[in-house]
Amino acid sequence: MDSQERSSEEAEGAKERGLVYVWKAGSCSITPERLPGLHGKTVLQAALGVNHGLLLTEGGEVYSFGKLPWRTGLEESCTNSPILENTLLGQHVITVAAGSFHNGAVTDGGVVYMWGNNSAGQCAVANQPYVPEPQPISISDSETSPLLSVRILQLACGEEHTLALSLSREIWAWGSGCQLGLITTTFPVIKPQKVEHLAGRVVLQVACGAFHSLALVQCLPVQEMKPIPERCNHCSQLLITMTDKEDHVIISDSHCCPLGVALSDAQTENLLSCPSLETVEGKSVTGGQSEDSQKCIVAEHMLVALEADGASLLSSNDGQEDSGISSPGNILFPDKKEAKEYSLSDNSLNESLEKKQLGACVPGPPSTSTSALNSLVASCASAVGVRVAATYEAGALSLKKVMNFYGTSSSEAGSQSGSGSAGPDSLKDSREEQVRLESMQGKKSSSLVDIREEESEGVSRRLSLPGLLSQVSPRLLRKVGRAKMRTVALTPTYSGEADALLPSLRTEVWSWGKGKEGQLGHGDVLPRLQPLCVKSLDGKEVIQLSAGGHHSLALTAKSQVYSWGSNTSGQLGHFNSPTTVPRLAKVLGDGVWSTAAGPDYSLFLADEKDFQPGLYYGGQETTTESHLFENNCAKAPVLLLSCSKIGYISNVIAGGENCLVLVDKNIMGYIASLHELASTERRFYCKLSEIKSQVLRPLLGLDNLGSANTIQLLQEMASRFSKLCYLIGQHGASLSSFLHGVKEARSLAILKHSSLFLDSYTEYCTSVTNFLVMGGFMLLAKPYVTQKITKDLTDLIGLTVAKLEALLVKLSGLSLLCAVQASPEYQKLQDSSSCYESLAVHLSRKRKEAEYTLGFWKTFPGKMTDSLRKPERRLICESSNRGLSLQHAGRFSVNWFILFNDALVHAQFSTHHIFPLSTLWVEAVSEESGNVNGLKITTPEEQFVLLSSTPQEKTKWLRAISQAVDQALRGTSDLIFHGAAGGNIPRQEPPISRSAKYTFYKDPRLKDAMYNGRWLSGKPHGRGILKWADGRMYSGTFRTGLEDGYGEYRVPNKVLNKDDHYVGYWKEGKMCGHGVYSYATGEVYEGCFQDNMRHGHGLLRSGKLTSSSPSMFIGQWTMDKKNGYGVFDDITRGEKYMGMWQDDLCQGNGVVVTQFGLYYEGAFSTNKMMGTGILLSEDDTVYEGEFADNWTLSGKGTLTLPNGDYIEGLFSGEWGSGIKITGTYFKPSLYESEKDKPKTLRKLGILSVPPDEKWKAVFEECWNQLGCESPGQGDRWKAWDNIAVALTTNRRQHKDSPELLSRSHTQTLESLEFIPQHIGAFTLEKYENIKKYLIKACDTPLHPLGKLVETLVAVYRMTYVGVGANRRLLQEAVREIKSYLKRIFQLVRFLFPDLPEEGSTIPFLGTETKGRRSFCSGKSDSRSESPEPGYVVTSFGLLLPVLLPRLYPPLFMLYALDNEREEDVYWECVLRLNKQTDTALLSFLGVQVSPTTKDACFASAVECLQQISTTFTPADKLKVIQQTFEEISQNVLETLQEDFLWSMDDLFPVFLYVVLRARIRNLGSEVHLIEDLMDPYLQHGEQGIMFTTLKACYYQIQHEKLT
Repeated sequence: MDSQERSSEEAEGAKERGLVYVWKAGSCSITPERLPGLHGKTVLQAALGVNHGLLLTEGGEVYSFGKLPWRTGLEESCTNSPILENTLLGQHVITVAAGSFHNGAVTDGGVVYMWGNNSAGQCAVANQPYVPEPQPISISDSETSPLLSVRILQLACGEEHTLALSLSREIWAWGSGCQLGLITTTFPVIKPQKVEHLAGRVVLQVACGAFHSLALVQCLPVQEMKPIPERCNHCSQLLITMTDKEDHVIISDSHCCPLGVALSDAQTENLLSCPSLETVEGKSVTGGQSEDSQKCIVAEHMLVALEADGASLLSSNDGQEDSGISSPGNILFPDKKEAKEYSLSDNSLNESLEKKQLGACVPGPPSTSTSALNSLVASCASAVGVRVAATYEAGALSLKKVMNFYGTSSSEAGSQSGSGSAGPDSLKDSREEQVRLESMQGKKSSSLVDIREEESEGVSRRLSLPGLLSQVSPRLLRKVGRAKMRTVALTPTYSGEADALLPSLRTEVWSWGKGKEGQLGHGDVLPRLQPLCVKSLDGKEVIQLSAGGHHSLALTAKSQVYSWGSNTSGQLGHFNSPTTVPRLAKVLGDGVWSTAAGPDYSLFLADEKDFQPGLYYGGQETTTESHLFENNCAKAPVLLLSCSKIGYISNVIAGGENCLVLVDKNIMGYIASLHELASTERRFYCKLSEIKSQVLRPLLGLDNLGSANTIQLLQEMASRFSKLCYLIGQHGASLSSFLHGVKEARSLAILKHSSLFLDSYTEYCTSVTNFLVMGGFMLLAKPYVTQKITKDLTDLIGLTVAKLEALLVKLSGLSLLCAVQASPEYQKLQDSSSCYESLAVHLSRKRKEAEYTLGFWKTFPGKMTDSLRKPERRLICESSNRGLSLQHAGRFSVNWFILFNDALVHAQFSTHHIFPLSTLWVEAVSEESGNVNGLKITTPEEQFVLLSSTPQEKTKWLRAISQAVDQALRGTSDLIFHGAAGGNIPRQEPPISRSAKYTFYKDPRLKDAMYNGRWLSGKPHGRGILKWADGRMYSGTFRTGLEDGYGEYRVPNKVLNKDDHYVGYWKEGKMCGHGVYSYATGEVYEGCFQDNMRHGHGLLRSGKLTSSSPSMFIGQWTMDKKNGYGVFDDITRGEKYMGMWQDDLCQGNGVVVTQFGLYYEGAFSTNKMMGTGILLSEDDTVYEGEFADNWTLSGKGTLTLPNGDYIEGLFSGEWGSGIKITGTYFKPSLYESEKDKPKTLRKLGILSVPPDEKWKAVFEECWNQLGCESPGQGDRWKAWDNIAVALTTNRRQHKDSPELLSRSHTQTLESLEFIPQHIGAFTLEKYENIKKYLIKACDTPLHPLGKLVETLVAVYRMTYVGVGANRRLLQEAVREIKSYLKRIFQLVRFLFPDLPEEGSTIPFLGTETKGRRSFCSGKSDSRSESPEPGYVVTSFGLLLPVLLPRLYPPLFMLYALDNEREEDVYWECVLRLNKQTDTALLSFLGVQVSPTTKDACFASAVECLQQISTTFTPADKLKVIQQTFEEISQNVLETLQEDFLWSMDDLFPVFLYVVLRARIRNLGSEVHLIEDLMDPYLQHGEQGIMFTTLKACYYQIQHEKLT
């Protein structure tokens, strides 16, 4: 049969995996047999019930065999060969489960199918004792608003119940019995319900025994600890109450919730109806225990059923590592009392108080739950404090009681103190068992150590507790004091990443259901309605659970098995019978990695010496003689030798009568190497854990371990070790589960997530080598460290090596795998394994480096060692062999050079200097200079040449230094994991330009300053930040060691406790160019600098408006002083000075205006009005003559009164406060008065600064930017280059700065990159192009012309806004604009030399003039005053469109002020005349109205004229006037329907009508503005005539008399 099967198998592709072997349970001498009839299908998973089994094959098909009473036609018979479940065909099942008599399967879509016996509803089908065929079950979450079906990952089946684990890691249950964990009393539960008690927790696995359930749950991360709720989340009563009586405090937790009450044994018969509280309440269940059995405690927002012996108050720190010391969650009731209250005046005062007190004084790791519980503890402590002393003296405590509450952190001690009731009557265990139980509880506290260790720790604790607590031993106190440090070091720093990718080891076991045999593991035999955490398995790193008939097994990552429950046939693997708390099973072999639990036996799959798994059997031997049976029962689990012969076992399954294993044959060594890999990793983890508990923990517990530094390194090493250890543990667990599955090499975690492993190894290696270099291991070897630890330490040093060996073993395994795999996978495996190879090389190199360095420190002179020795520092080479000497060194000087991985040290007799490598440049000296073997070393502040004895030595040092520098700059180790092929060839030359930090030590300007930024050959170059010791700071660009370019600078002002702050441009270490300097005093200067001084055009704001003397100055500076033309606005006095300055004083000609309308222009000397001047007051009183001081008349002069009378003579006195006059009074004749009145006013501006002298610095700055020394002198192409450079650098600047340019701005900048070209004759088109270019250039301040215009607009507004808005300044303002135009035009002509000069014409092309009829004559426009038609080039036409719109508001304001009186008269008249109707008004104006004309005559013309107020430039305003005329004639032509020639006489009244109807308020200002700024050549043209007409209308309206 065998050979046939084999041949058929080979035909199927020689699949030698997943072979099924079965044998009858109950004996050690067995013969496993192949299950027939599978035809070589690979079985992935199997499940066994009492008399039947299920198989899942690779294709996702399900087969059944054995007794299948639910199948029609097979009720009685027993089928040995598997039968396909056809219903499930095409569903692709991923997992199967079998209960005692029912089955379940899960498809890859997460759907559950159930079939088999349904007497208790375990198949989730209503009213049907059997379900013959697999039937899909709907599981839907009622909490989600649209009912979502829940996807399931895993199933577990018991005798009468089924549990399902969903994709969201929650448990769903159906069937009957309290083992469902549901809050209900009506069974069976047909519709699957969620086990709410574990909702929100991550459940990793579920297992079902016959009548109990187990769940493996991931611990809560420490930071997400939920506070203990203050109210019961079912019935909302307060859980803990506190009443303050006069002489004592009563804390009560007697809250009893109707749910989650444990049942006593007396009621187990009617378990199925799990009675509700009513049946229990009021009855004394068993003796004095009734109150307790009804108490309900909540920990971590969950209801837990309370044990009847009062043993459990769950501590709040579930996921937390409590190192054997009570934690805040359990201080309150270290031991449950039967009384519902703790009353301090009670006779139990002694016990309760001591327990509380000690609990409170032993600090645990900090817990984050700040809840009612904690606040209670705090208030308790204060209430208790007074009586503490008295209590302590009240008598010695029995040692046992002290142990009791000190050891039980999870407060599960037995209940023999107090009422002394011995537990439920039905409890079979003797008193002795109770004591044993109690001592066990001590072990539930700590989570990192294993049981044996705790026992020894317990002993040492016992020794250190004296009879009276008042004198706690110093050792205990030390331990307490150091608790924090120990937790730091040994709590593995779980990386969330590793937990997400690999199985978590931070797990808890929860159990519920019937507990009669102790199979729940809570230390009693009571059933539980709801899941409860098995506290004693906390921190044991359980990774797999199995549940049998009446016992449970938990497998840990350390390959140990804990077992509890019924032990009648020795199925627990140890001799204690029965066990109500988990005990360690004694299985031989090299560590168990899989378990299975049957009804009354257990199977353990363990590693054997040759890595082939061995199967151990613990349980009943069916033999005839009963006395033999007695003996056999107590045997340790036995190795089933016959199983080892059949191949490599990957899965074991225990059922009722049968056991089953899945076996793989070892093809080409693949399976063997996988088992070897897994086994090695698991053993490695055990080894690491052992070192952790036996070496590291005691070490960290020692005092005086040397300096704080060493301790810190040790702690760091320990924590990295813990992290690595944890990762190895996780990997071991993941390999075990990998072996249970499909076994595809590509899904190995070590290949998929290789970076996790590589990083952990290198991190750990770094910390070990750092510790080694600092001589840590030598320190630890000192005599006071116990012998054992020293011995183990050598293990620790050997650890890195052990790791490498383990890794190499893995690699050999992997390389074997490679042979099996196809090519792309093969490549991936190759890459991964080469990563591990390079890691191995890297680690051993690091280790060697560390040992070499350590050897060096031992020989190095001690004084320097202390300052130079650092954990990360490694020696590369040193010159003790005299191989390297300093050039030009003294004859007797000793120079020793030591190259570390981060610095080059130059040591002399007693001093040494350290040159950090990141700022060290090395190059070979050229041979011409005679030094053949020289190396030139450049550092920021020194340069020296090293001479080597031989060329070889020179090459060695050059290479060593270059590589070390390169390494230091890269900052990473030279191991390149990913792409291990050609990646790690070191560069020969480190980069000349680099980023680094450096602190200067001797440069006088930079002493003690710290620089961080870019370097080039020893000098800061590029962006960087420089901080001086005195607080100054520069951040910006550098060039060859000096600040150069754009930067920000701060200087602290100690007196004012504020900073001076400069942002702007620098040159060669000094402020130079444009910048903003904010002084600590509050002054702000914005403008040009040179050599750290204000020089050029700038604006200085002093003081806020509220401060004593706010003022503004804008103008020219020379060497930090105001010099040249400037405007000074003295806001306090309300005066504005516009004139010349010298050395910060007003000197020369100037103008002053005040807010009261006084106007002065004339000479100034040393800030005073001195010399000749003109003074005007608001009412047109004028004084011309000599001045001696501000507003003080002194000397000859003429005073002219508003009516034209004047006085000549000598004046003295201050204006406005009585003036003495000696002189003559003149009353001019009436005829002259009209003519001469404006004479003096006409003189205004003669004594002020000529407009061309103003703002010279602004224009000079622009010329300089274009690269010209003085206006007009320079190379035009250089100027264009400068413009391009300015635009690009400014753009780059803006890219770095936070304010991003708007899109339109960016577009403007892009269009400016094209320079208008001009070849050949200059045409109008070229002129238009230039105009467009100028408009764009003036739109962005990044362009020199734009910057110029922006500055001019700013100074203009500064001058003529505010106090400067004085009507006397109008002519000055107009002259200033004309001067701007002239000077900008000069710039434009410099850039565009083809542009004709002012006033010349560009000829039109022939066609352009034809066909345009003159408005007045109707003939073609060829009049005498423009001999050749064409476009006249003027600065007005070209530049006003750019400039005027920006200057318009202040300018128009001045016009409005100047024409105020005229315009008032005009406006009054307009309003009067506008009251008439159109016809009346027209006839009044003398227009012959044709009868057809309706009202609203000339509406379009009126509308057109109103546009004049919306335009800025005179040219545009003239166009509006022209359009108005055209509209009028259009109107008339329509009416007359014939060609009609206007004469001025006809035209004027109509136009006057339009002007009146247009109602333009500031018409006078508009007229004067046009007059002052229109192009001179237009005055006699058509537009000129039309403008004259408008002006005439304006004057006409003023003098119109209504008759």
